Amino acid sequence: MAAPRTAKPTPVESTVTEISSVMHDATAKVETMVADTQKTVTEQIEKFTKGIEGVTAFSQENVDAFVKSSEIAAKAAEGIGTEISTYSKKFFEDGVAAAQDFASAKTMTELFEKQTAFAQSAFEGLMQQTTKMNEIYSAAAKDISAPIGARVSAATEKFKSFSL
Repeated sequence: MAAPRTAKPTPVESTVTEISSVMHDATAKVETMVADTQKTVTEQIEKFTKGIEGVTAFSQENVDAFVKSSEIAAKAAEGIGTEISTYSKKFFEDGVAAAQDFASAKTMTELFEKQTAFAQSAFEGLMQQTTKMNEIYSAAAKDISAPIGARVSAATEKFKSFSL
């Protein structure tokens, strides 16, 4: 028996087959494009979210540094206040003692010598206290600015890492 003959497709069938093939290819390309676009959008949203998280964390660290500086400043102010109070009390007590000493003077020369000694002692004490206060202020300024200085350095490093 002879093999059955395959019927040759008609021009309409050929056209339908070609259109079907083109539509199938176009659908596959659109699906690929949509999938790629969705993947890209998802990646960009993840990057954006990570960036926002980084900015939030960086901002929180800045707030923490400011709070720490404020705490250091409050402690320094307390220490400075205590130092001033202590010096004022001592200066007053020394003044009272000097007044009592002046009252015990027998002659004007002795009174003048006692006043001169007190004035010199008071001046030297004031100079020592001024030096001490300068040291306290300098140390406080250094300590207060350290947390904020660290954040400025961190910000500088962040900006250096950005590439345009």
